[in-house]
Amino acid sequence: MDQILGQVLRNAVWERLDMLSDLASRADAPSLVSVARSELPRLTEGWRAMLRSHEPDERGDCPTCSTRWHKCKAPCTVWQVAHEHLVAGGLAPQQNTRRRGRRRAAPAAAQQSHAVPTPAEPQPVPQQKGKHALVPVPAGRHAVTGSPAR
Repeated sequence: MDQILGQVLRNAVWERLDMLSDLASRADAPSLVSVARSELPRLTEGWRAMLRSHEPDERGDCPTCSTRWHKCKAPCTVWQVAHEHLVAGGLAPQQNTRRRGRRRAAPAAAQQSHAVPTPAEPQPVPQQKGKHALVPVPAGRHAVTGSPAR
């Protein structure tokens, strides 16, 4: 039952993001101003709430990403993604994390699909079809951080 409710929640979030992206790319100027006034405060508060839960504790560990057996030092992947998208504009090269060296090597095609292009080498965005075509999430990966699902 939890899986079904979780899937409904995830679908609703993806559909909302799809709708906002569609509005951003197709709406006229007055509509964009209206949407920005109503949605930007909600989006910024959502980011703040998520980032508050990932604030490092007194030892410098992320309490949300850390487990009993593995401590995740700050900045965790949530903070890294926030910085990449909110500050660096998505143009910052992907930084290696401590975990990366411990993971098994992914197939070459999967590694290429997760590479972040640098400003010097822009990559075309593949045209995907379907309800949730904006951000494909590989099976077994967390939708926000890209880290393996627990």
